[in-house]
Amino acid sequence: MITNLIIALLLVGSADCFAQSSNPQYDPHLAQKLGADEYGMKTYVMAFLKSGPNRPKDAVARLELQKAHLKNISRLADEGKLIIAGPFMDDQPIRGIFIFNVSTVEEARKLTQTDPAIKAGSLIMELHPGYGSAALMETVTIHKKLQKKSIAD
Repeated sequence: MITNLIIALLLVGSADCFAQSSNPQYDPHLAQKLGADEYGMKTYVMAFLKSGPNRPKDAVARLELQKAHLKNISRLADEGKLIIAGPFMDDQPIRGIFIFNVSTVEEARKLTQTDPAIKAGSLIMELHPGYGSAALMETVTIHKKLQKKSIAD
């Protein structure tokens, strides 16, 4: 009887040890703040920005639309909804990428509808749910410390 009790206590203690993190650097407060699961990951929605059917031909109109597009990017980043945004550097139909801090394609679709370039038909979005490091959530904060000038100005 006492042997069974000792074995039971050892098993409970062992189970508790296995439940703890095997990573000595694990920060549960940071993981919670960033919305990380037990693997340090979370769900995002990735958007591929593609050339749309209504690309402005006039240089001034194209520049004004681009400025409005960049201001919208900055606004979404400031709101914590857009984690990564940037153009691709080759001249292809896929013009750039967004990574949205939302868990559904529908939420991302609503955010894309706020973009003046989408509204004008200059760009279209292809949306895909994805799974990536929750550390991406720190990108905007770090970026603000690195940028000397805003791209939206």
